[in-house]
Order: sequence, then structure tokens, then C-alpha cells
Amino acid sequence: MATTLAKAADSAAVADGQAARIEHVSKSFGTPAGPQLVLDDISLDVAPGEFVTLLGASGCGKSTLLNLVAGLDAPSAGSIATDGRPALMFQEHALFPWLTAGKNIELALKLRGVPKGDRRTRAQELLELVRLQDAYGKRVHELSGGMRQRVALARALAQDARLLLMDEPFAALDAITRDVLHGELTRIWAETNVSVLFVTHNVREAVRLAQRVVLLSSRPGRIAHEWTVDIPQPRRIEDSAVAELSVEITEQLRGEIRRHGKD
Repeated sequence: MATTLAKAADSAAVADGQAARIEHVSKSFGTPAGPQLVLDDISLDVAPGEFVTLLGASGCGKSTLLNLVAGLDAPSAGSIATDGRPALMFQEHALFPWLTAGKNIELALKLRGVPKGDRRTRAQELLELVRLQDAYGKRVHELSGGMRQRVALARALAQDARLLLMDEPFAALDAITRDVLHGELTRIWAETNVSVLFVTHNVREAVRLAQRVVLLSSRPGRIAHEWTVDIPQPRRIEDSAVAELSVEITEQLRGEIRRHGKD
């Protein structure tokens, strides 16, 4: 079934003009006590070039949904289609420590079928895009946490995917580094016009980055609410408009957590 989904993801026609189309998707996992429903009847479109954040309490199924969209697992019900194969970026950078920053990116280019003679030039261009133009020959242990995530982003972009899936990629970074990378990601998204589906549990991060925020209820995850974010970019975490919308979303999130605690 996973193979079938991967093939479907390679067909732009299946997504019906969307970067991603998720239709009535549910996911259950087997447990000793029986099947556990993690996601329940999720329907969501991501438009070409759109930046969408998935927000919710820990354990609500955000990462599970991202894995389904990536084709790493199959839904128990419903269907998922994407415009081409997505690129996935994790909380951990997942770089190969025995390779340099440049060679990590070149590996992604090789797997994509880019000719050997073109790989170094393209890898250098991607490092320049993430403002690490001097890091080509550096190994992973020589890079800071923020630099590693920049290389991981460049490697994801090397796949030339039209949809970038990001699973809490900045959660392990300090506040200042995270703030800088928010700005960098916004700039790169605007320059590349890639579609982004970004998972986070940080409300202000969701509001700062996204054009649309989607709140999942506590398990089983269902779409509880959506917000269109009309605040002009570039935004800052401390902007009053970001703070105001964050308060509204936080109240909704708290309500979902309280409701789950009474179930």
C-alpha cells in the first residue's frame, strides 16, 4: 500500500492542482488493548506556494500526519496526494557526520539524478541560499546547531520538491538562533515559492511563519480550527499582531487540552 501511495504522490494530476490534498484520512495503530485511533477524518489542502503550520498539543498526531504525507506510512482510511514527491526535514538534522556539508547536499543531488559535474556548483548555490557559503568543506561536528539545520534545509531543497514537510525543525535550538532561522526560512520560502507544511507545538512560531494555522485536537487528532494569518511579512515574534493572534489560538489550544483531559 505504501508503494501505491508513493506512486500516487508522483502524479501532479492526482493532487488536483494542490501541493497536497489530504482527504478523510484516519490512522490507527495496534496496541495490546486493541487499535488506537490517532488521526480521525482529516481533510486538508495545501495550495501551491502556501505556508501552512500544523499546531497541537504533544501526541495529537501532527508528526504522524506529516509522515503519512511524506509516504513513510499509509493511512488506515482516506487518501493523500501530493504534487511530486515531498522533501522532509526533521527536528534532528540527520546529516551524515562522515561527509562535509557540501557532500551531504551533493548526495541528495546524486539521488535526484543530477550529473556529477553539476553537483558541486549546485550544492554551493544552495549553501549560499541558506547563507552558509563558506561551509562547503566543513564536517558536521564543526557546525553549530543552527548551521546544521541550515545545511539540512539546503539538502531538502536539493531534492527540488514542490512541497517541503518540516517536523519541528527548530525545536532544539536556543531562542535567538530559532528567531534568526524563522527569518531565514521566511526569506527562502518567498524566494523559492515552495509549499511548506510545518509541524510545531509553539503557537507564536506558527503565527510568525504561516499564512494559515491549522489546530489539531488532542488524540484522536481532528481539525479543530483554522486561522488565516493576514499579518504582513516579515513578522517578528514580539510583534503586537503576532502576539494578539497567538493569544486567541492559545486559548483554543488550552480548550482542546482541557476537553481531552475530561474524556
